[in-house]
Amino acid sequence: MPLPDTCPHPNHPARLILVLSLAATVGLGIGRFAYSLVLPDMRETLGWSYSVAGFMNTVNAAGYLAGAFAAAGLIRRIGLAATTRWGTVACLLALALSALSGNFFVLSFARLLVGLGAAVAFVAGAALAAQIAQAHSRRADFLLSLFYIGPGLGILASGLVAPFVLQAFGPGSWWIVWWAMTLLSAALTLPLLMTPLGGGNSPAATKPARFAIRPILIYLGGYFLFGAGYIAYMTFMIAYVRDGGGGAAAQSAFWSLLGACSFITPWAWRRVLAWDSGGLSTAIILGVTTIGAALPLLGHSAPTLTISALVFGVSFFAIVASTTAFVRFNSPQEAWPKGIAAMTIAFGIGQTLGPTVVGAITDAFGSLSYALNASALLLALGAIATAFQRKLKTSH
Repeated sequence: MPLPDTCPHPNHPARLILVLSLAATVGLGIGRFAYSLVLPDMRETLGWSYSVAGFMNTVNAAGYLAGAFAAAGLIRRIGLAATTRWGTVACLLALALSALSGNFFVLSFARLLVGLGAAVAFVAGAALAAQIAQAHSRRADFLLSLFYIGPGLGILASGLVAPFVLQAFGPGSWWIVWWAMTLLSAALTLPLLMTPLGGGNSPAATKPARFAIRPILIYLGGYFLFGAGYIAYMTFMIAYVRDGGGGAAAQSAFWSLLGACSFITPWAWRRVLAWDSGGLSTAIILGVTTIGAALPLLGHSAPTLTISALVFGVSFFAIVASTTAFVRFNSPQEAWPKGIAAMTIAFGIGQTLGPTVVGAITDAFGSLSYALNASALLLALGAIATAFQRKLKTSH
């Protein structure tokens, strides 16, 4: 049973934000991205096309989008802390469901549920992390960036486990991997359930406030393009590594390196994230992400893939942090949950459309290189769009 949330001004903000980041570890790092590790075996065992494989991530993204729409209302009803916890528990249940059946509709529902839970937990967790960071203004941007270590931790952990489980149990063992991911997620969820998170569990803890959409439409458009672009890389890169002859060790090394880069992000982008300069921070980080996504087009060599994982990983995790910083700089604290939800919705629409479209392109042309081409192009367009976003005249 969760402990009461009685620490609105924690003495150890970094520790508390890292505990909050476990919601993103389970919902995003494992719930969403571990699918890429299991996808090649699921596709071969269950007879899926690339379009069907992409559709599964589209369903997941649709759930994420629905969760983003529902998050603000849920937060008003039960509070930030409870929303974070219940969303994470929903993700845990969805992971268990993924291991129970190869039925297309059961798996589709599981992907939908993990997306829904991940979104509400992410919006609530990010808003609560922003509140905690704001109380320590001198290092607020650094503290906030710690929350975004969560997805990387999940990617790292799943990368160290899933490829070797598949290797040990052989073809058709995808469901065993999902059980392993469920057990791993259960262990990571316990600190989130047992630690007082602050922020309260009552509706009064978050008063509704208006967040203006029109002044940031171009920024939202850029974030939409990021959502559509990054998902091709994260969905199909393991298949790309495998097609190039990479075995379990190569797949694990690539995925784990990608996740490990999240631990560098708070330091690598600390000063850029602190810029109160409209969309410039996001544009710069998106530009670097584009380079990382484009590098595999040069070939399957180990150095190329290693540099790609490093460049993409160290920048990818900072983009979401930059959007939260943008909301924090350009709106009052009472509007942060709605602002983060608006960003998450734009992102969610992009990643809902991206996987199926890119999967269809791959099926049509018969090569994953086209998926990576589409990914890099969309990311580049997103960087250009966010560069045109100016700082709002009335931030608070």
